[in-house]
Amino acid sequence: MYFRALVVALASAALLTGLAQAQAPTPLKSMPVLAPAGSHKLRVRVDSIKNGHMIPSEYAFCMAAPQNHMALSADKSPRIAWSRGPAGTKSYVVIVYDTDSPAEHRELMNKEGATLTAAVARKIFFHMVVVDIPAKVTVLPEGAESEGRVAHGKPEPSKIGMSAANGYTQAFAANDAMKGTYHGYDGPCSPWNDENVHHYHFTVYALSVPSLGLSGDFSGEAAVAAMQGKVLAQGELLGVYSTNPAVMAKLKK
Repeated sequence: MYFRALVVALASAALLTGLAQAQAPTPLKSMPVLAPAGSHKLRVRVDSIKNGHMIPSEYAFCMAAPQNHMALSADKSPRIAWSRGPAGTKSYVVIVYDTDSPAEHRELMNKEGATLTAAVARKIFFHMVVVDIPAKVTVLPEGAESEGRVAHGKPEPSKIGMSAANGYTQAFAANDAMKGTYHGYDGPCSPWNDENVHHYHFTVYALSVPSLGLSGDFSGEAAVAAMQGKVLAQGELLGVYSTNPAVMAKLKK
């Protein structure tokens, strides 16, 4: 039943359109560099994803398809590992975010006869935020934050640390078939009519505090704000994704 509801939502023009502005946090136009200049750089590895290459569809929420432009995908969270932080590291934060989510003209997303051009303003979309990861931990296993799609969102899945409500919480707020609080990981589902390549940053931060003190359905934006002045080091791996066949043809596989 959930699968059928997801298919209907994906095929409809309502998919990923319109935010409930009263509930949505103020979006970030770009991600700040939180680590001090010249600080230690963490080495980040994401299984099955090469830096600068396309993310495999098994780690995506949706993928390109001949019918209806898109189809549902496995939405599994990948294994993410990182090198140890510098002396004084007391916890880690892992964030997966897209820098190419449309910040305007969202009513045109996945709309027949319309195109999202490179001129459209963009914003940060959080696909996963896990905070308060103990300093002794340097890996999130595959599937730890998602083993598949859940209509209306997954409850807090984290066995390691604590997860935020990701960006799908706001993106689906006006969609009765999908609205809910989406914790943990939900992967890429970029619009099929977007001319932009979407860039996904798998970023790890080493923090000087054991906890950010966040609770409840906190957002990625709230986590970033709470991290200010507490980051000792950071590092990332970059993946790319698209469901636009013309764009996909140009991406490194």
